[in-house]
Parts: sequence; structure tokens; C-alpha cells
Amino acid sequence: MVKTPAHKPRTNTDIASPPPSLLHISTTTWPAGTTIHRVHHGQYGGVQFNPGVQGNARFSPIRNTEGKPIPTLYGGSSFACAAMESVFHDVPFAAGYKTYDKAKLDGHVHSRFDTATDLLLADLGSKALRKLGVQRNALIDTEKDQYPVTRLWAEAIHAQCPQVQGLCWISRQDDSARAVVLFGDRIDGDVLREAAPSRSLAGDAVAYGELLALAELIGVDIVPGRS
Repeated sequence: MVKTPAHKPRTNTDIASPPPSLLHISTTTWPAGTTIHRVHHGQYGGVQFNPGVQGNARFSPIRNTEGKPIPTLYGGSSFACAAMESVFHDVPFAAGYKTYDKAKLDGHVHSRFDTATDLLLADLGSKALRKLGVQRNALIDTEKDQYPVTRLWAEAIHAQCPQVQGLCWISRQDDSARAVVLFGDRIDGDVLREAAPSRSLAGDAVAYGELLALAELIGVDIVPGRS
């Protein structure tokens, strides 16, 4: 009888490599007026950038060539994408229903905004990655232990393309949508425009209902945390 290994061994393509000295970067335009959804902690306003000092995300925190933090803002082309890339980011790929502690939603809000002008973003879609010379599973689909290396790519793109205002890619968590991270030092203060007041994920009935529908789709049962 052949036994199946408990864990799939990691291949070389699952491991991120530092970016080369010269990047072949493609760009894409995020059209003015197109809505960006953001799920974030309420300590920040709907269009307020994270100062870029703390955290452990794929493309933040990052620094410029002078070593100064680059403010960043994550978003997505849909509410589902924004939620999957944030509060549901670590839901495991496991069959059946998983429980999710509702307390994890505390303080998190859903914001919607658009832009007064077109944004020029570095394209990290599948075709552009071929030109860039890196496979998706070595940059977009890596696990958290590879984030220190994937952040180097964001820093390199920022350094080599002074006109680029952020990054854009097909979301790993929701491949029906695009995710973005915007560079706060490349976007003027009046470019991002809030489309509606931020909604509490747990406290706003409509927002929570939308989140419950998404949870049902991915097999998550949101339950009260232990007191």
C-alpha cells in the first residue's frame, strides 16, 4: 500500500528569489472613477495610507532608496476581494466548514473610494510576469515566510519606475478580481475620493450580511469568540 505524504513538499518555484538588478516592468492603468474597495482597521480613514512602518504583508511595509518608509494602501476591485485579502486572508484551504472567531472583525471597516485621475500601476498579471521573468507562485502565491523577499520586488519596482503609483495583480485569494497596493508618496492628497462612509464589518447590518454571504461561499462559519 502506498502512503500519501502528509504535506506536499515545497518546490523551488514556491520559493521567492530577490529581484534582478534590472526589471522588465509592464504597466497598466486603473481608470479614473473606478471603485476600489478596502477592508482595513478603522484607526485609518477610508483613503488614509498606512504609514508603512509595521506589518507583514506581501508588498508592505517597504522603504524607498533613502531608507524611508513608503506609505501604502491595499484594495481590491470588489468587496469580496478586499475581504479575502484581509480578514479572511488566513482561512485555510480545507474541505467543509471552518469556524472563524467573530471577534477578529472588531475594529475593521469596509471603505469604498475612486480616483480623480487615472493611476499608473505596475502590472503583475500572468502575462506581465512572463516579461518580468518570475512565476506567479514565486511572487504572488508564496506563503508568508517568503514575504521578506516579495517585499524586495515592491521596493525594486518603486525604485526603478518613478512614474509608477502602485502595483496591480490578480488576487491570490479571489482570482475573479484584481488587487492593488498604492504608493502614498506617488499619489497627491486629492486624488483618492471616498465614495461612501466606511461601514463597520461587524456593526453594520448590511456589511455583515455581505460578509456572511461570502463566508458561506468559502465554507466559513462565523462564531462568537470565547469570553
